[in-house]
Amino acid sequence: MIEAPALDVAQWFNTSQALALSELRGKVVVLHAFQMLCPGCVLHGIPQMQRVHAQFDGDDVAVIGLHTVFEHHDVMGPAALKVFIDENRLAFPIGVDQPDGHGGPPRTMRQYGMRGTPTLILIDRQGALRFQQLGQVDDLAVGALIGQLLAEAPR
Repeated sequence: MIEAPALDVAQWFNTSQALALSELRGKVVVLHAFQMLCPGCVLHGIPQMQRVHAQFDGDDVAVIGLHTVFEHHDVMGPAALKVFIDENRLAFPIGVDQPDGHGGPPRTMRQYGMRGTPTLILIDRQGALRFQQLGQVDDLAVGALIGQLLAEAPR
């Protein structure tokens, strides 16, 4: 299995300190890459992450949002994201993917080979990348995948 790349985040919301995947070992990490102007993210991905965050114990499952802006940079900055987070009452930690500085895909997006948003990523308790999919993933499938990773004996 492949170790999940580190998150390269410029700014965090809903957490008092920066998060590192290495510090989340022992938990299943549910990472949702989104853009606040992405219809699939707003209609499906973000509400799904809110449900996952509410359903699973934070001692076992860490839900993290990754605002990964690869288009419309001028209207999706941190100030607009803060308003979006507040208006949508998002409670899970959200990182702003580090821009590459040259107008290309942000750094974490590039490291994971993401093709767009929404992208759902699941990382097991040992930090291995176990699932990655662009687009909508059914709630039952997400729950089953998380349950499977929770049921695995620690290595």
